[in-house]
Amino acid sequence: MCTSRSKLCTMVFLKYLIFLLLFCLSACDLNEQLLANLDVNDKEKQAVINFAIAQAPLNLDPRYASDAASERVNRLLYQPLVDFDESSKVTPKLASWKIISPTQIQFTLSDNRAPFHNGTTLTTHDVKATYDSFKTLKSTPHTAEFNGIDHIQVLDDLNLMFYLKSKDKDFVSKVIIGILPKALIEAKHDFSRSPIGNGPLQFVAWDQTLQLQRVRDKQLIRLLEVKDPTVRVLKLLRGEADVLQGDLPPELVKHLQDQPSIKVATGKGANFSYLGINHADPILKQAKVRRAVAHAIDTKAIIKTIMVSSTRQAGATLPPEHFAGNATLTPYDYQPEYAKQLLKEAGIALPLKLTYKTSTDAQRVRIATIMQAQMRKAGIELSIKSLDWGTFFEDVKQGHFQLYGLTWVGIKTPEIYQKVYHSGAMPPLGFNRGRFANADIDALLDQENWPAATAAIHQTLPTIPLWYEGQFMAAQKRMSITTPATDGNWDMLATIHRE
Repeated sequence: MCTSRSKLCTMVFLKYLIFLLLFCLSACDLNEQLLANLDVNDKEKQAVINFAIAQAPLNLDPRYASDAASERVNRLLYQPLVDFDESSKVTPKLASWKIISPTQIQFTLSDNRAPFHNGTTLTTHDVKATYDSFKTLKSTPHTAEFNGIDHIQVLDDLNLMFYLKSKDKDFVSKVIIGILPKALIEAKHDFSRSPIGNGPLQFVAWDQTLQLQRVRDKQLIRLLEVKDPTVRVLKLLRGEADVLQGDLPPELVKHLQDQPSIKVATGKGANFSYLGINHADPILKQAKVRRAVAHAIDTKAIIKTIMVSSTRQAGATLPPEHFAGNATLTPYDYQPEYAKQLLKEAGIALPLKLTYKTSTDAQRVRIATIMQAQMRKAGIELSIKSLDWGTFFEDVKQGHFQLYGLTWVGIKTPEIYQKVYHSGAMPPLGFNRGRFANADIDALLDQENWPAATAAIHQTLPTIPLWYEGQFMAAQKRMSITTPATDGNWDMLATIHRE
């Protein structure tokens, strides 16, 4: 039997349980209400945006980066003094400028510039340190471009003066290297794997995948390297990826366009695909052989068969709508019999055996296979060697190839011709990976006579122009996307969100 004391204890305990239960229920209701009222932007922060890419970047130091993925990521991690508008005209980014004399350019930093991701203020001392570092860096592809700088004078925290060794009317368009913190440059910080800039995205981690965070709203973005295009599409369809851009064959793009859960945006492209040639090779250094190779490729058929819509044949590195694009240059036609004739005139015994290097990307291998069949009709036996991206790109930079295929991305100024075709721009001083040397073309490039230089390049064929790739972007229906940029940059990562 219960005593009166035990009854009282029981009643108190029951009241406590009821109070605790009511409190938990009210707390649960409150949590549900808070979640229901949670701002959309706060919800978005909790979910990572997965961006599936064909190739991970190799180097996140803007002074060294030269592959497409690295350039695209670095645009988001760092900011340069200037950038370019849609017509490839130079515009202010971090700074405005004033031409004091043909050899003196003053830059003034913007008052509303963002700080570095480590919290320090970006000043002219950081700008000077970034460009001064090219004097001591080894094996950077941009060093030759800034050899014309005599010295840089800091006037104050907002103003600095570049003094040039000689007149360079296009110098302003060259200062597009992302600015790095002076203190970290002096401390020999490893920007290549742990970047610190002041761009809209900041570095978080880079283990298996590269993880970035948007400064504006703390949105996490993960770059997933998925080399196989079919697997990349499957990941998008299964929701394992939220967005992808480029590097897909047209049939997969068409498949995505037919999916109700996916939206696709397309646009004209300006990225230049080309066939690289080793001019140190005893056979390929002959102009007639290079011309034969050009006439042995049916670019129209390749574009029609396996390229995305809006892809165009190329006659020069810069597209015809560019102010230095030279719209009078026409692509080389497919003429296999004429190619055979040129090879015979060059004293080549048929079939001519050549080796073509490419990456293991399925689309690139597919292009190589089609070229192999086309060239066979022209008396050329093409051997294909596909390598993992790192090995392939290193071979290209070192000149270990006969032929290779690559794409220039994000080209804005005609100085690309100097970087790629001038004899003084051979690696590590520039991008003349084919070791091409022609005194007449050097003179035209030094004079910046772009119409004559591009015509001579078209005639001499240091590389073989192929096409300007059309652009597209595919994403989950819930994602906000826009028309992709003509150069295929990844700037949309600064604004993309779930709707």
